[in-house]
Amino acid sequence: MSSFVLNFPLFMIILCLVCAAVGTLLPRAAARTVSLSLAALCLAAIFCVFLYVYGAGQEFEYRMGHYPHPWGNELKIGILESLFGMAFSLVLFLSLLGGKDPLDRLVEPGKGRFFYVMADLVLVALLVLVYSNDLFTGYVFIEICTLASCGILMIRGNGRTVLASTRYLIFSLTGSGLFLFGVIILYNITGHLLMPDLKEAVGALTASGAYRFPFLASVSLVSIGLAVKSGLFPFHLWMADTYGEAVPTSSAILSGLVTKGYAFFLVRFIFDVTGPDIFWQSGVQNVLFAMGAAGVVMGSVGAIQENNLYRMIAYSSAAQIGYIYMGIGLSADLGLTAALFHILLHALTKPALFLSASRLSARMGGALKFRNLQGAGYYEPAAGVYFTAAAFSMIGLPFTMGFISKYLFGLAAFRASTPKLVLTLLVLAVSTVLNTFYFARTVLRIYNAPKKPPAERQPAKDLPSYIIAGALFALINVAVGILSGPLTDLLGYGLSLF
Repeated sequence: MSSFVLNFPLFMIILCLVCAAVGTLLPRAAARTVSLSLAALCLAAIFCVFLYVYGAGQEFEYRMGHYPHPWGNELKIGILESLFGMAFSLVLFLSLLGGKDPLDRLVEPGKGRFFYVMADLVLVALLVLVYSNDLFTGYVFIEICTLASCGILMIRGNGRTVLASTRYLIFSLTGSGLFLFGVIILYNITGHLLMPDLKEAVGALTASGAYRFPFLASVSLVSIGLAVKSGLFPFHLWMADTYGEAVPTSSAILSGLVTKGYAFFLVRFIFDVTGPDIFWQSGVQNVLFAMGAAGVVMGSVGAIQENNLYRMIAYSSAAQIGYIYMGIGLSADLGLTAALFHILLHALTKPALFLSASRLSARMGGALKFRNLQGAGYYEPAAGVYFTAAAFSMIGLPFTMGFISKYLFGLAAFRASTPKLVLTLLVLAVSTVLNTFYFARTVLRIYNAPKKPPAERQPAKDLPSYIIAGALFALINVAVGILSGPLTDLLGYGLSLF
């Protein structure tokens, strides 16, 4: 009976699709209840799967339709897959729970239910990217995720959000096209799309020395394509406009979940398709490292130059994406552990920043300029506290996940070559100073010399749900920051099972 839980990933994927279809027929409140219940159920079901695979100490492949590969399709269920499936479900649940107020304020009542339909589609796409053992199936759900993300971004319905969503779509489809070309080349030289078969064929090709250039081209296209979709420098230019104009709940989901799903799928490609040794022989990791290091610095510089709260957080997101890809380029052990840890950190922190910023802005009459947010933390104390806690984690203060993340990157740097060691430590030092500058400036502003709030703006509503979501974001962040050992050990253990 215990092995029945291995069916749960497929059940959750089907249930997400069913809920998305049903949500189009429901009123706004009912659609929200369905989406919250779906995310909570996915979290509980995947937690059961996690307990099973952790106890078994090995991965399992779930064969759909009972057809063997290469004719059938498969899901792979392991430690990391279950862990990130839980994390994505939890972050979506908390983002929807705490993000009701900006949706009610900024989205027309008749459009509200479609936001939750798109959220259900984002969740199913992320779960497929986590579990699918088929590269082309991954591509299909990458496109579903792209279209659902555009729907979430455009839900506000004004001209600026449409323009920002169009810019996002152009960048995202460029990344999708590069990824697809890479998959086509890989299929042409191997004849396979299922990851176990691909890994075996790639190993044979590497040993024989055949198709060296086509293989390098395919790996490069897949890697850069996913990097473009994640918003890695220099392909981050859509972030400020998109996050700055979208409903904050949309920005929370896109920044906290969608871009992380693409990064995790790249980690799966490295381990399940090429194998880490062959990937590192290709040299593509050096390009990702350089782009990631540049992204950390340039994203932080962009954040310092901004005087708009949402856009500042958006540029910070570009910097955090740089950390992830810098870790992927460092090494296959500690570097990837640091990258995976940072995915979790960013997923738990950025939604808290966007949702808290939304409440601070709403309380001060919709202001987004720093000078007009002065004293906002006094009038929205919960939002002020949660924003401060998330900002401190982004800086990397002790007892937060951000501190552990930077420690892991520093530790991984000493396993790398001397140029990467020096550059990584330099980037960590510079980015920490820059992060401290723009986040500390914001925190000081919202607590400095409070002004009388505008009379025409009522306090943000739905406070209990926001307090619960914000408290959980903050508590998880601090708890993992204090007791990080089990999680980092689990990440390392999961990588060893790939």
